[in-house]
Amino acid sequence: MQNTTSMEQTRTGVLSTHKVLRQTYMLLSMTLLFSAAMAAVSVIAAIPHGMAMIASLVGIGILVFVLPRFEESAAGIGFVFAGTGLLGLGLGPMLTYYLNFGGGPTVIATALAGTGVIFMALSAYVLTTKKDFSFMGGFLMVGLIVIFGAAILNIFMQIPALSLAVSSGLILLMSGFILFDTSRIINGGETNYIRATVSLFINIFNIFTSLLHIFGIFGDE
Repeated sequence: MQNTTSMEQTRTGVLSTHKVLRQTYMLLSMTLLFSAAMAAVSVIAAIPHGMAMIASLVGIGILVFVLPRFEESAAGIGFVFAGTGLLGLGLGPMLTYYLNFGGGPTVIATALAGTGVIFMALSAYVLTTKKDFSFMGGFLMVGLIVIFGAAILNIFMQIPALSLAVSSGLILLMSGFILFDTSRIINGGETNYIRATVSLFINIFNIFTSLLHIFGIFGDE
């Protein structure tokens, strides 16, 4: 009787995990497409840097401070689209900058392709092996603090090598977060698909902008 109950609980847990994973990837796909569409609108409308910065800050504010209050309800989906859409809108001036020099479209396409390859490869690895990467949590948080500190420092120092190091470090850090976040979904540590979607979106967004910066530096040379 106990074995039967245990098997039913296991089966229920597996089905629940698959549901969260399916919902996460579905919502993630839609938010990425929406964010890309808003970025295109931003480029076409030639949104100024100031407005783009405000859009990005408001988007981050929605995802970090507002969304947690609604992530257990359907209303949370609206805030997810609002936050990710504003982040896409904020990309306009950056994309316009790269589009305006030789090879710019190639740089953007390469950064986009590289982001897709990184995300799919890391996700496939976790989904295939089902390894638990929860042990990385502490290391990732320390890395986030270090990268954030270096980025703030470079705002004042404007050292090209440090800027390149920050972008490279951010790619490695976000790759680690993809392993960590996907692992939590697979192993039942994350049961909220809205929260999982936002985490993966932020990882992908940061990898794309970092690759864009790196390829842009070498392309400009």
